[in-house]
Amino acid sequence: MFDTPPIIRAARPSDIAKIQAIYAHYVEAGTASFETVAPDLAEMTKRFEAIRARGFPYIVAEIDGQVTGYAYAGTYRARAAYDFAVEDSVYIAPDRLGHGLGRALLGALIEACTKAGYRRMIAVIGDSANAPSINLHLALGFAHAGLLPSAGWKHGRWVDSVMMQRALGDGDATPPKPVSRA
Repeated sequence: MFDTPPIIRAARPSDIAKIQAIYAHYVEAGTASFETVAPDLAEMTKRFEAIRARGFPYIVAEIDGQVTGYAYAGTYRARAAYDFAVEDSVYIAPDRLGHGLGRALLGALIEACTKAGYRRMIAVIGDSANAPSINLHLALGFAHAGLLPSAGWKHGRWVDSVMMQRALGDGDATPPKPVSRA
């Protein structure tokens, strides 16, 4: 799949420009994100810092010294009962799609969130026609949890949101312990 295997590592502030460029592509050209204006570098830096300040994992895939994709987990919803659930985000540079980077990143993100004590990972996927993201999540143990038809308006059409989820660790089989936010 790879000429050079990717290095999956914690994202650094020096990666934000590449992360911003990758995300901007999906905002401007696709429906994976429901944002309609790509955030600038300052806004992406602020978001990165907020995720890291809360102790959530934020990782990148690097090949030959270049960031080729990124993933992070964040708060699913702000209510206390959701403290053991996270929402994942995974974005791959458009010229690196189809090479297993999404699988590598999402797999590492699942592992990090499980190790931290989270019990549920939720994917909110933009566009029910987004087969690559849906199939990636299915391949890594996610199940369909719902469809929000025509939840957003982007690029001149109504776009669905696909809800998927998977258990982490013991899932709902045992009571949770406090989450480790290292």
